[in-house]
Amino acid sequence: MATTKEYRDFILEQLDLLTPITCRPMMGEYLLYYDGILFGGIYDDRLLVKRVEHNQSYELNEAIPYQGAKPMYQIDNLDDKELIRDIVLATCKDLPRKK
Repeated sequence: MATTKEYRDFILEQLDLLTPITCRPMMGEYLLYYDGILFGGIYDDRLLVKRVEHNQSYELNEAIPYQGAKPMYQIDNLDDKELIRDIVLATCKDLPRKK
């Protein structure tokens, strides 16, 4: 099941405390970048972020974005923009910037 454009737009709205956010389509889903750092994506109408040391303290549930992929963390509380911002910033601390 591919992510709907409506859900993508909703997630981008929830990420509006972070700039710049880039959203790239990828086979019916969306990759998310913050300031050139790939931190996660939108998969099957779910917001997922990469698992890294700095975001473990948020105790997020694990989810598989697609068959054969590594587990990621799913952000379930989508109404709290500040929490989402904090999780994304914590995630990006451990990830390399896109070349």
